[in-house]
Formats: sequence, structure tokens, C-alpha cells
Amino acid sequence: MSWPFIALLSVFVVAAALRLSIVLSMFAAGIVYLWASRQDIGLLVDQTLNSTITLNILLAIPLFILTANIMNASTISERLWTFANAVVGRLPGGHGHVTVLTNLIMSSMSGSAASDAAGAGMVAIKMMRKQGHYPGGLAVAVAASASLLGPLIPPSIPMVLYALISGASIGALFLAGIVPGLLMALSISILILLIARRRNLPRGEPVPVRQMPRAFGQAFVPLTLPAVLLGGIWGGVFTPTEAAAVAAFWAILIGAVWYRSLSFAGIAEAFRESTRQSSVVMLLLISSFIVNYAITNEGLGDALSRWIASLDLPPLAFLLLVNVMFLVLGTVLDAAVMLLVFVPVLLPTVKALGIDLVHFGVVVIVNFMIAIISPPYGLILFVLSSLSKVPMRDINREIWLFILPLAIVLLILIAFPQVTLFVPQLFGLK
Repeated sequence: MSWPFIALLSVFVVAAALRLSIVLSMFAAGIVYLWASRQDIGLLVDQTLNSTITLNILLAIPLFILTANIMNASTISERLWTFANAVVGRLPGGHGHVTVLTNLIMSSMSGSAASDAAGAGMVAIKMMRKQGHYPGGLAVAVAASASLLGPLIPPSIPMVLYALISGASIGALFLAGIVPGLLMALSISILILLIARRRNLPRGEPVPVRQMPRAFGQAFVPLTLPAVLLGGIWGGVFTPTEAAAVAAFWAILIGAVWYRSLSFAGIAEAFRESTRQSSVVMLLLISSFIVNYAITNEGLGDALSRWIASLDLPPLAFLLLVNVMFLVLGTVLDAAVMLLVFVPVLLPTVKALGIDLVHFGVVVIVNFMIAIISPPYGLILFVLSSLSKVPMRDINREIWLFILPLAIVLLILIAFPQVTLFVPQLFGLK
């Protein structure tokens, strides 16, 4: 390991210790490496920017972010909550189940865990605490774990990024996330049932049968968005990138025209926030490319591949090793860093072992979703703690209960690839 790479690591560690944003930490570390190794900083950054901007698939990211912000700015989250409450609110610990179902529906529109947590998640926490008598830490833990469905149920921003770095079919990835997402939702709901019975959490108020059609009617229009998106992609009407534009337009149409709950000021604010969030994602992507260049230039990727090859592991053992490594790293590193920095290093070995790229992508994304709710670094926990004013110590005490069933789902996905590949195969994409 050369001293320029040691300088890279030192800058990254110091920046993380100072609580600087992950974008600035990675970018600063990458630039320091280029300077220390006497590389042409201007040329390399220019090539990175040019190669990034020409990738059409990246257009999907700001458009899906815009879709999520438009929905959060309108009344869509509240209407979906009312509908979900009518369906599952009467179960033990009813408001927790409503949270899971609401996020399951929202996830088919946004593709982002952070957006689902800040939007539908905050609505859910308020309802769980006030009406469901959930302790603050438990309410946040439920909302945080349910928000993980966003990047699994299509569309998905992490899947777009994985498709970019791996070359896997984005359409196949979207389809492959459906069953794992449903399994995660089921595992969380089962845990909520057990917690509700043990802690005597109340059921929600049962909705009379005569009011069910009204609740469904209020949510019907937003519920058409997943059908429009997925039907268009599977039917070949538009590409996943074009689907993101359709989703953003559909969300604006629903909020501003149908419900009339979205003002011009609300739309402008949604665009402003989406611009800020998209800039962060793009800067993170660019900085990760520079760090990846450093790893490649140092030969660390080849060294790791040779080390793994020397272990002579079968595909299943390799997947288990990688996922244990990612679960441990996920407690101290950001999920985006692992996706954009570590996954490209492992892809040659994945291909050499004959592991399906779509299966590998879904497995690591599930792993990274568990990472973003894992103490002490879990991004979603910090977001919800800040917004809800619930202390992190209360959240950390509860969140471990939810990591266990999600880890079991991860093991199932690792051991049985057909769980992820069945749906893409059904539609002829595998």
C-alpha cells in the first residue's frame, strides 16, 4: 500500500471523525490521493464528469427523487395511510401494520428509503405514538425498518446505481426486488404482531365496512401510479429512465390537479429540495469514481480478487463471506460507500464464480438497507431521530429487534437465488 493511498485513508477517517458529509469526505480523500500520487487532477476529474454526464440511466435518479418530494408535499401520504388503516388497522398493534403497508405502497412510487422515512415515516410515527400508544423508540424503529422497502420494491434508486456499475439489466433488477420486498414487509409485520401481544399494544379502531369503499376511493388515484410505471416498463412502452419522468409528471398531476393539495409554492419547494438531494447523489457518484480509480491504480481490487480466489470458495460460501463483511462494515460505513466503492471491486469475482449479477445486486442492496438502520451509523435512524425528537438511545434499544427478521430474509435470499430470479424469468428478462 503506497503512501498516497495511506493519505487517502487518513483524510477519509479524519473527515468522518469530524462528522463531515460522506460526499465531502470521499471527494477530499480522492483529490488528496491524486495530488499525492502526482496524477493530473484536472484531466481525471474532467473524464469522470464527462463519462458520468453521458449516462442516460442517471436521469432516473433526480426524477424519482422529485416524485418522492412531490408526494410528500401533497396529501398523498395521508390518503394512503387512511387506506392502509382501513385494511390492516384492526390487527394487534394495528398502527405498526398500517405503517408497513403504507410504506409498501409508497415504495412503489419513490425508490428511496430516506424519502419514505421523511414523508410517510413521519406521518406513521405521529399516528403510532398518539393513537397506537407506541413508545417513541419503538415507533421510530417500525418506521425506519418499513422505509427500507423503498429501495426494494420498484422503482429503486440503489438498483439504478447498481445497474450503472455492474451492467445488469435495470428492468430485471426492478422485477427481482418485488418478492424480497414483500418478504421483508411480511417479516416486519410478524415481528410487530409478537411485540404487540407481548407489550399489550392496542388494535386500531376498526373501520366499518360501509366506509371501506370511501377509504379506497381516496387512495385509488395514487394507487394507479405503480401500475402505470411497471406496466409501461414491462410492456415496452417506455424505458426505466422514461418511467421516472412519467412518475414525476403523474405525481404532480395527482397532487396539483386531482387533489388540488399542491400549490405552485409547494411544487417549487419540491423542485428545490430535489435539486439539492440530486446534487448530493451525483457528487457522491463522482467522488466514488475517483476513489475507485485510486483502488484500481493501487491494484487493491486485483489483490482482493486473488485472495478470494485463493480461498477456493463455492458461490454460496462466497456470498455468505461477502454479506458478513458488509453487515459488519455497515455499522460504521455509509451504505452508498459500500455500494459504489466495494461492489465494483467484487464484481470480477462474482462473474468468475458464475453468480447471477441480478441476484447478487438484490442481495447486496438488501444488505445495505439493513446497514442504514444499524447502529451506530444508520443514516435513517439519524434522520428520524432528528425529525421526531426521539433520542437515539431509545431508538437503538428497539431497532435490533427488527434487524433480526430482516437478516433472516437476507439469508433466505442468499441460499435460494430463485426467490429473486423467479419474477424476472417469468417476464422473460432472465
